[in-house]
Amino acid sequence: MATGKTSASFINSLGKIYGGYAGGFVGFTILLAILEQVGLPQRVIGYAFVVLTIGVYAYIGILSRTMELSEYYVAGRVVPPFYNGMATGADWMSAASFISMAGGLYLGGYNALGYVLGWTGGYVLVAILLAPYLRKFGQYTVPDFLGVRYEGNVARFCGVVVLFCASFTYIVAQTFGIGIVTSRFLGIGFEVAIFVGLAGILVCSMLGGMRAVTWTQVAQYIVLIIAYLVPVIWLSTTKYGLPIPELTYGQALQEIAKLEQTLGIVKPHTSAFTDARGQFSWVEFNNFWALVLCLMVGTASLPHILMRYFTTPNVRDARKSVGWSIFFIFLLYFTAPAYAAFAKLEVYQDVIGKDISALPAWVQNWSQVGGLLSIKDANGDGKLQLAEFIINQDIIVLSMPEIAGLPYVISGLVAAGGLAAALSTADGLLLAIANALSHDVYYKMIDPKASTARRLIVARVLLVGVAIVAAAVAGTRPSGIIQMVAWAFSLAAAGLFAPLVMGIWWKRTTATGAILGMISGFGICLFYLIMTRYYPATFKEWFGVDLWFGIRNISSALFGLPLAFGVTWIVSLMTAPPSKEMQDFVDSVRIPSGQVAWGEKAHE
Repeated sequence: MATGKTSASFINSLGKIYGGYAGGFVGFTILLAILEQVGLPQRVIGYAFVVLTIGVYAYIGILSRTMELSEYYVAGRVVPPFYNGMATGADWMSAASFISMAGGLYLGGYNALGYVLGWTGGYVLVAILLAPYLRKFGQYTVPDFLGVRYEGNVARFCGVVVLFCASFTYIVAQTFGIGIVTSRFLGIGFEVAIFVGLAGILVCSMLGGMRAVTWTQVAQYIVLIIAYLVPVIWLSTTKYGLPIPELTYGQALQEIAKLEQTLGIVKPHTSAFTDARGQFSWVEFNNFWALVLCLMVGTASLPHILMRYFTTPNVRDARKSVGWSIFFIFLLYFTAPAYAAFAKLEVYQDVIGKDISALPAWVQNWSQVGGLLSIKDANGDGKLQLAEFIINQDIIVLSMPEIAGLPYVISGLVAAGGLAAALSTADGLLLAIANALSHDVYYKMIDPKASTARRLIVARVLLVGVAIVAAAVAGTRPSGIIQMVAWAFSLAAAGLFAPLVMGIWWKRTTATGAILGMISGFGICLFYLIMTRYYPATFKEWFGVDLWFGIRNISSALFGLPLAFGVTWIVSLMTAPPSKEMQDFVDSVRIPSGQVAWGEKAHE
């Protein structure tokens, strides 16, 4: 990982390097497990996992530091598809996927499957509609593509605004997750814990840019997937004798159904699209598919994900990278329902219906982390009923090893995985924001003659500034992780999907059409989100309803998407077509073979 162009010998040694890293991490976990048995304190185990993993990521960032502009922005475009897919998996599987998704399934049942369907289905759109063609355009960032395709800085600036709003919302969710992990396992205050976790992010992304983030994210994927699979495989093996939880959690669901009858729980989640009474609801049906659509389109619009496909050597490898991305994401997403089922089974068996005075120690431990778990003896009978056990979806995964009575080293392992997931996505998001501001605003619009050194300094200063502000906002606990992430997806979908897709697939799309489409789609989405979230009384006064058609604000792109496409199409037909040169290039982009002509011209 020496400074300068990534060497062929390093690329050829990646298997040995990361194989050794995975083996070392497993060995480190086994060593801590042995030390736990001989009396090593739990707090030391927590510190060891958190500090060592952050330290390793920072070390990779230091080794990967670069002053090469192309490597800071796109990792030198030498990342093989297998490893780019792994890095994308880590970049993608944020705190929402690792920490919150199984918790959403735990609390919401079938209705929460919308997150799984939307987030995985989005990569089909990425593979078919965007990734290879964006790579062939040859730009550094999504706003860079918009500036070139629509031949001006107005479209570029609109792209930067959408990118900033969506990515900043997303990164606040990641820092919130970092705060939960570090607060619980380092025993420090939530607000302080956020800034401690961010230190590891900054060392990596600030020094090495996309180059360092890419190689760090490969290591982070290894940690997070091991951490996610180990506890649920353990439980599947000990309970049902088969180390494949995806095949055994059906038995866990059967046991849960029996326990619900025994405990007098009258509202089991046995079907999709149910309301609070457990009955079919068209409102829930519409919200489910609205969420799936917004998450799919948002996936295909997120700048920090699309940036990953600018790092491949060629267009063919961009397609392969998407395939590997789907595979590595599948490993975790296919396991999430099993995680939720096993966690709920353990809670029903060991917590619900028990004497409150004799609850396990983990209940007290987690009740001290940001108010995410609370116990209320509402009827005063001294026994804990399900309605009296209030647990936030953001701690289901992190607390599950303790809930199940597994060795504390497994809890530390899961904490390391959750931290890896949050840090990896935070790295990519911070880099996307800083690169857009430094490259697309500062260099392209303010100072086109800026030297490489100055541009990189600006990027790093902006990166630190955005990180600090995001941490401060996360400290206010604006919402749950998965809700904040859904907002980010809707913002990206409403603002970027139409100009990206139409810019590639319809050569008649004009700059005026794309700009007005972005403004209108993003504007109505942002309006609906802010008003229904922060000013619901005013919204109802204006429109006479709490929500438009009952659609929740996590799916606010449902209103922005059709507006963006419609405005872009109509205005494009009413305005002069793009230049002949641009139309010819758009045609050539969709041809599988050929060179990246415009990208090379743009960066000469």
